[in-house]
Amino acid sequence: MTGTRRAVAVLFLLPCLVLLGALVVYPIGYSLVRSFLNQSGDGFAGFDNYKALFTDDGIRTALKNNVIWVVFAPTVATALGLVFAVLTERVRWGTAFKLVVFMPMAISMLAAGIIFRLVYDQDPDKGVANAVWVGVHDTFAESSAFPKAHPGRQSPLQPEKGGFLTGQPVRAGQSVALPLVGVAPDQMPGSAKKAVRAAVEPGKVTGTAWQDFTRGKGVGRLGQVDPSELGYAGMKVEAVKDGKVVASTKVRDNGTFTLPAQADGARLRLPASNFKEPYNGLDWLGPSLVTPAIIGSYIWMWAGFAMVLIAAGLAGLPRELLEAARVDGANEWQVFRRVTVPLLAPVLAVVAVTLMINVLKVFDLVFIIAPGSSQDDANVLALELYRKGFSEDQPGIASAIAVFLLLLVIPVMLFNIRRLRREVRR
Repeated sequence: MTGTRRAVAVLFLLPCLVLLGALVVYPIGYSLVRSFLNQSGDGFAGFDNYKALFTDDGIRTALKNNVIWVVFAPTVATALGLVFAVLTERVRWGTAFKLVVFMPMAISMLAAGIIFRLVYDQDPDKGVANAVWVGVHDTFAESSAFPKAHPGRQSPLQPEKGGFLTGQPVRAGQSVALPLVGVAPDQMPGSAKKAVRAAVEPGKVTGTAWQDFTRGKGVGRLGQVDPSELGYAGMKVEAVKDGKVVASTKVRDNGTFTLPAQADGARLRLPASNFKEPYNGLDWLGPSLVTPAIIGSYIWMWAGFAMVLIAAGLAGLPRELLEAARVDGANEWQVFRRVTVPLLAPVLAVVAVTLMINVLKVFDLVFIIAPGSSQDDANVLALELYRKGFSEDQPGIASAIAVFLLLLVIPVMLFNIRRLRREVRR
């Protein structure tokens, strides 16, 4: 058509053909041949390597996780992209919002994996996810400030169901000493003040609960309140009689407490809630949550990609159809569900299928985010290919996994190409 000779065309295409042959065609052919050879590569193994795909526990776990990835990751990322694209269409700051959502696409998978390894750290002081989770939890269920407190020597308290109970009943008009140890001075509540011995009150039971420890060898008197010792501010004290709580109170900032006359003849209990270990959040990278956690990081990266493509499709929609639906009495939800989404169906399909191809090959995030203790539970086919080929020295099985992945990707890729061609004809 252009008068260009075929030899010239081939000459210009030759570098590209050489690169495609070296980087695509040859590796595919070599992997196909290697998948039928044994471990050493000098003998024919038949279909043994392919049988391992369905008998090896690690590969079966990887297959199961790949199914979870293909079902949830593209669906959620596409749905979020659709919501973001539609909601930001009418606001003035929509462009800025799209820029922020799309920004993770500029970050490599390696960097994103390192970021989310820190985000999902178990320690709330390091991991953002647990810092937020623990903050919400502690808003409704306050953690104890004294998880390591326990009675010292010569203490009248005895262990009882996670808490501590006095050995003898107390009497009204008596001042009771409840000395405890085990909490470092710098871990005491900020509201704690220097402890004082509670004064006796007629008809009431009074007492002091305090940290019976003074720094320095030989300093301080055991079982007595010393000037530098602090009270257990906020600790709960219960009066128990015949197995029932008849009165309760909280320790003041200076360690003193007062119980009414009902406490006469009861035993004093410091319940287990005083010594409950602080809530430490969820084990995001543990065996049960590691796969959903990594999928969450993938969605964080790729929701912006889906949003941009869907927003481009949304910009090309005929506005008269949307306005006609509104004139006919449809509300915004009905317009979105019955007009916008059906018109965007081709774009949504392209986005979802593209993400499906992408998640079938996911490797970086799983390899970096999942710790060694739960990497088997987060395993996917691409990671198992790497492990079989390099860690376990089984290149035949690794090649079989590579061919299997190619077979999984080809139908999805062909579907995407057919849909794109159909759109071009329209």
